[in-house]
Amino acid sequence: MTAVPTVPPQSAGTVQAAGSSSRAWIVTGLLVVFMMVNFADKSVLGLAADEIRADLHLSATQFGLANSAFFLLFSVAAVLVGLAADRVSPKVLLLAMAVLWSVAQVPAAIGGGLAVLVVSRVFLGAAEGPAFPVAQQATLAWFPDHRRNLPGALITLGVTLGVIVSAPGLSWLIQHHGWRAALWVLAGAGLVWAVAWALLGADGRHRAAGTDGPRGEVGEVGASVPDAGGPDLPYRKIFASRTWIGATLAYFTSYWTVALMLVWLPSYLRNALDYSADAAGTIVIAPWTVGAVVLLAQAGITGRLMRRGVGSRRARGGVGGRLLAIGAVCCLAVPLVDGAPARTVLIALGFGFGGSYATVAATTVAELAPASRSGGALGTMNAVVTAAGLAAPAVVGALVDARGTVGYQDAVLLSGALLAAGAVASVLLVDPARDRARLGR
Repeated sequence: MTAVPTVPPQSAGTVQAAGSSSRAWIVTGLLVVFMMVNFADKSVLGLAADEIRADLHLSATQFGLANSAFFLLFSVAAVLVGLAADRVSPKVLLLAMAVLWSVAQVPAAIGGGLAVLVVSRVFLGAAEGPAFPVAQQATLAWFPDHRRNLPGALITLGVTLGVIVSAPGLSWLIQHHGWRAALWVLAGAGLVWAVAWALLGADGRHRAAGTDGPRGEVGEVGASVPDAGGPDLPYRKIFASRTWIGATLAYFTSYWTVALMLVWLPSYLRNALDYSADAAGTIVIAPWTVGAVVLLAQAGITGRLMRRGVGSRRARGGVGGRLLAIGAVCCLAVPLVDGAPARTVLIALGFGFGGSYATVAATTVAELAPASRSGGALGTMNAVVTAAGLAAPAVVGALVDARGTVGYQDAVLLSGALLAAGAVASVLLVDPARDRARLGR
């Protein structure tokens, strides 16, 4: 799916079409684990929020800013590495990222105060910024367009599984051995994955989305098909398309809820809804579990619609927009109910549905952009979207300092309003077939 002019340069990890189906799923499985480690890294500070604030004597605003620092170079790295992924082997890029993640955990794990924590998170954010677009790109390169919904959803599922699997264990580790011990465990996990990827990882050779027929009679792995709108198509034309703009806006609102789940949801459960630390460490997985179910359902529904000949406007933009709309309704309904259980259910549903747009965005942009521009298109989208991660923790920290526990509810309402706007953008703007035609593809 990537390269100049049509596929990435061959490397030791590049495989041929023969017997590639099983290898495609091995690679997909490894990249699911890759995203699990990625989001375990992201979630650890949120799980240890109260402990870190007490240990380092931080206000909510300071803690929010420390988490926002993670995204300071996140977006820049996503763009630069996304562009590089159109020319450099994704296997090499992914291996380098995993090693850097582990190195980035060490300074804060050893010791130090707020400054060390911030520098460590900035470095980690720069190393993790390109992870999702490059992982999606590397996975989708193994599959024709009509088969991409499931593997794309599985990569995004790795995000939710990373929190679901790690949150209870990390919470226990933080409570019994301290938050710095959790960083050491995550550093080790990154190195173990890097070794597995070095041995088993490989680059796919599939062409851009949209080059296969509705039933895959062409465009199988390794098929030779033209890639209209190739390297001569300027990025600015892709970025100016309504589909890229709509998918990016919708994904931005979705990522806002993801950032809140990572950074502030454990504290919300403990401080505003009065759950114990152990209970919060378990309940925090609820929206991620909902998100996992929604992701798989979305992949199944979208895939079925596309196999029946339904266009991406409805199958991706319409379905994705409805997910965001359900999330918005649930978040906006939180003040209307009483009691921690009812609010917990609404938050789990709101954040679970609202945070599930990533696969829709990635597969939509992969369909829109030619192979030689897919890495840059996905990377730039990710850079814009993850600016929500830069803003959301700091905004919520300021709300909590200004309004106490009411600030948490304000943050949920703000998320609901943003998700509603994202739903409108997805339904009205996303139409890859229309914009592919306008781009001469």
